[in-house]
Amino acid sequence: MPIKFEKWQGLGNDFIILDNTQATPNLAQKLCDRHFGIGADGLIGYHLTPKADIAWDFYNSDGSSAQMCGNGIRCFALYARAKGLVDKAKFSVLTLRGIITPEILPDGSVKVDMGFPIFDASKIPVNVPNPIDFEISGFKASAVSMGNPHCLIFTTSDGAALALNHGAEIENSPLFPQKTNVDFINIISPTQIKLNVWERGCGTTLACGTGACAAVVAGVKKGLLSPKVEVTLPGGSLNVEYNQSVFLTGPAQKVFIGSFDL
Repeated sequence: MPIKFEKWQGLGNDFIILDNTQATPNLAQKLCDRHFGIGADGLIGYHLTPKADIAWDFYNSDGSSAQMCGNGIRCFALYARAKGLVDKAKFSVLTLRGIITPEILPDGSVKVDMGFPIFDASKIPVNVPNPIDFEISGFKASAVSMGNPHCLIFTTSDGAALALNHGAEIENSPLFPQKTNVDFINIISPTQIKLNVWERGCGTTLACGTGACAAVVAGVKKGLLSPKVEVTLPGGSLNVEYNQSVFLTGPAQKVFIGSFDL
């Protein structure tokens, strides 16, 4: 049976969204393969639930599950509205992170209430006494969870090169028992940063929504950033506002539709 799907992207962070087909780790590995499959950073499926307007199932390209994905949830919000799976611009999505609320704005961008950041070391999780200030692989770092763990490194060096050269090592550090996303942050001003991310289970990507949120949260906690920040990633820019909860705003776009025969 052919599997119908849509391909979406948020700042170049790309996802396969399945139509009426259950997302599984095995399908994620097959379909996300850029040589033998469709090619994507992640796979998204959905199902109905009494706990929210709709629920999603999200897998990284290696088949591992992710609690949350900031770029993916914007893509999914526009997909769900266009498909008639929801009938309003602001609705609730059940994720492994909990209930996430995206809102489709009049200009077509999506604003997402990403919830409260997690600073508790045991819940991130990270094996350090002070998650806001520790050392890893020769770097001074902070750790924050936005539903998934992030290791934040503020640097004046080339963040893209650092992600390529040190991302895999830090992702698999024993300090992070569930592995981690790795974020290299260049501060341009208190209201603007440049971000390069090595994503857990994916490698380097063009954008990471939870990484943008975690970077701003860590910067505010360390007294380096303002609560409202423009985050520039290789794929484009996102706006993050940290006011107890974290709000992420940015675009998403359908790339194409198709079917795949396993």
